[in-house]
Amino acid sequence: MDPPNRWVMLSLGVAAQGAGCVFMYGLPFLLPALQAEYGLSLAQAGAVVGAPSAGMLFTLIAWGWIADRFGERIAMAGGLAVATAFLGLAATTGGPGALAVFLGLAGAAGASANAASGRVVLGWFPKERRGVAMGWRQTAQPLGVAVAGAVIPPAAHLWGVRGALLVMAGICLVTTVCVALMVVDPPRPAHAPGHGSASPYGDLSLWRVHGASMLLVVPQFATAAFALTYLVSERHWTVATAGQVVAAAQFAGAGGRLLCGRWSDRAGSRVGPMRRLALINAAAMLCLAAAAGAGNAAAPALLIAALVISMSGNGLAFTAVSELAGAAWAGRAMGAQNTVQNLVAAATPSALGALITHAGFGTAFAVAGALALTASAATPGTGLLRPPAARRPAL
Repeated sequence: MDPPNRWVMLSLGVAAQGAGCVFMYGLPFLLPALQAEYGLSLAQAGAVVGAPSAGMLFTLIAWGWIADRFGERIAMAGGLAVATAFLGLAATTGGPGALAVFLGLAGAAGASANAASGRVVLGWFPKERRGVAMGWRQTAQPLGVAVAGAVIPPAAHLWGVRGALLVMAGICLVTTVCVALMVVDPPRPAHAPGHGSASPYGDLSLWRVHGASMLLVVPQFATAAFALTYLVSERHWTVATAGQVVAAAQFAGAGGRLLCGRWSDRAGSRVGPMRRLALINAAAMLCLAAAAGAGNAAAPALLIAALVISMSGNGLAFTAVSELAGAAWAGRAMGAQNTVQNLVAAATPSALGALITHAGFGTAFAVAGALALTASAATPGTGLLRPPAARRPAL
């Protein structure tokens, strides 16, 4: 039997993760409708739209284990099928409390694609092409948010919150069927299902990549979460103009992920480019901090540049984690990677918001730059890495 087209497998993995992103990160487009239909305050509506992200944190590693043990197709299709059911239940509920619960459960189920889609890239793409492939995989989030932006507001206008949730459920259902029928699990070593395979976490390098990734979340969210606020409140841009520029920067960041993936493929290393990009990230954030503190006219351009740079290296870390973990542990390792990043992402806006309130944007950007510099030092050097095969087998 001929092997399947690896780009088709990648496309299905991106579609699976993107379908989850439609409701995990696209629900903010429902904020006005939620407030109008349920009589919620902005804080209460925000808690509802944040429920899928909260649910996802509890299951990422578990879904990674399922992908490691039973295969990518079962994990992705099974998780999306359950998410579809919970979205359907969310559409039928009458109260905001039950709505938040069902959305949280949908997020917990939809997290399956985050770990399993990365395993598809690891299994079907050779090392010299894996960086670009993982870069494409990492575009699932901005693409999913873009689909949500195009679909959810008109659906809510025509059919209300219930109709918009059913549209999201329909997207998940179609994707579930495609994944179940078309995804082929990549070949794996005989020990990969987890029987006696050594844990990669005895190697400090994997911990260092996780730690560096956590630190790099801060500059990404310092710019992504506060770019619009800074441009409107400090530079007096209109909300419409600032929103368009920030949206364009998101797509530029997605393109940056592809370029960084190609860079790592050519370099034959993920951690080398990751270290250098963290240094560039730190320099951009510190220049932005100086410009913002001085009220310099170059600050908006530096802000957008820093936003794009901070987004661009995300795929490098995921590729490094999957390769360091090896085929037997890749799903769990990428689940752990997603978990630690999302934990920091959840805490960063409130922490930096408080810092901005008391010390200004320049100070907050400077702190983010210092953490990016620390991340560069934390990233392991190429000489410290050991391939999975070099590890002592588990007893």
